[in-house]
Amino acid sequence: MPRLWIGFAPYIVVSAVHVVALATGAEALASPTKLALMPLLALAVVWGVRGSRWTGTHTLLVAAIGLSWLGDGAGTFFPWADTVPMMLLWFGLAHLCYIWLFWRTLAVRRLPLWSAVYAVWWVVLLAVLWPNLGGLLVPVAIYGLVLGATAAGAARCHPVIAWGGVFFLASDTVLAFRLFVPDAMPDWTSPLVMLTYCLGQGLIAAGVLVAERRRQTDRAEVETPEVAV
Repeated sequence: MPRLWIGFAPYIVVSAVHVVALATGAEALASPTKLALMPLLALAVVWGVRGSRWTGTHTLLVAAIGLSWLGDGAGTFFPWADTVPMMLLWFGLAHLCYIWLFWRTLAVRRLPLWSAVYAVWWVVLLAVLWPNLGGLLVPVAIYGLVLGATAAGAARCHPVIAWGGVFFLASDTVLAFRLFVPDAMPDWTSPLVMLTYCLGQGLIAAGVLVAERRRQTDRAEVETPEVAV
C-alpha cells in the first residue's frame, strides 16, 4: 500500500500548487498545472498497477482520466468551439466509463438508501439553475443524470471510491453555479471547484486500484485449491 501512494505524490503536489495558484490569482501557474493534473493521475495509476496484472478495469480508468483531461482543457484544445458544451461532452464520456466500472465491475453492495440524496440533488439543481440555463437546459439535465449515476454507482463500491464520487459531485455542483449564476458565487469558490475535483478524481483512481487488486487476490484464492497435507 505505501508503494501505491508514492505514485500519487506528483499528482498531490501539483494539485496543491494548482489550488494555491487559483486562490492567489497566479493564472500563469494555474493554467499549466491544470493541464498536468490528469496525465499525472494516469501515471499514478500505471505506477499503482506495478506488480499486478493490467486489466480492462485499469484501461477504463485511464480512459476516464484521459477524457477528463480533454474536459479540463476544452478551451485550450478546442478553441473554435464553445467551452461549456465541449466540457459537458468530454466529462460526460468520462462519467460513462466510471458508470461502467462502478455499476458493472467494482460494485460490492446494493445501492444504499442514503444514495437517494443524489436524485434529490438533481431535481433541486435543475430547479435552481433552470432560469439561467437557456439553450443548455437539456445538455445540463442529461449531464446531471450521468453525474448522479456516477456518484450513486460509486456508493456501491469501496469506501474510497464512494468518497471520490461525493467530492466529484460537489465539484461539478459548485462549478455549475459558477458558470450559470456567477454573481452569486464568491471568488473563493474557484479554488474550491478544483480542490474538490482533485480530491474526487484522486480518490476514485486510488479506490479503483485498491478494489481491483483485492478482486485479483480474491480470484486467485478461489482459483487456487488448497493442497491437502
